[in-house]
Amino acid sequence: MATLLERKGDLESASQHLHEALHQNPAYIEALLALASLYERKGDFDRSRDLASRAADLAGPARGRIDPTTRAKLANMQAELADAYREAGELREAVAGYRKALERCPHFHDVRFRLGVALREAGQPDAACAEFRRVIRANPAFRDATVQLGLTLYGLGRSPEAVEQWREVLREEPDRQDARMYLRLVGESDS
Repeated sequence: MATLLERKGDLESASQHLHEALHQNPAYIEALLALASLYERKGDFDRSRDLASRAADLAGPARGRIDPTTRAKLANMQAELADAYREAGELREAVAGYRKALERCPHFHDVRFRLGVALREAGQPDAACAEFRRVIRANPAFRDATVQLGLTLYGLGRSPEAVEQWREVLREEPDRQDARMYLRLVGESDS
């Protein structure tokens, strides 16, 4: 309605409608911007600037929340720190770091994969299997997770399940040398 009134030149009525809309929803960004435009047309540049600034604040990341790009950067940095802990043999800190990264970005399957490896290395193979399975469910083409799930299952004494994982990888990617090697190591044919 305010747009129609503005087009007719009735800036006062348009302004009134926008104020009513903002009274009902103070975070209505489009109404703030439309009102800022009206005040600019009326020559009230200070008020126009204040409204535009308020709209910009609302359009930015919410207080206490991080925008998606920054969140992803922080998750990657946290994962890199976890990698450093893992390389130094500080597995508890590595696991905690990967989990913190996944709290920020739970869909980062490469980080979840690294968490699985760290869990296995930290003596938590069942938890590692759970993480590898989550990666595989989310992205069946992430064959490294299937190979590592097989390795972890083998470490748990579940050789038939491990062999099935490696054979699954070879059905999809016949040139995977790691899966072939693991099958040979356990005395199985790689065909």
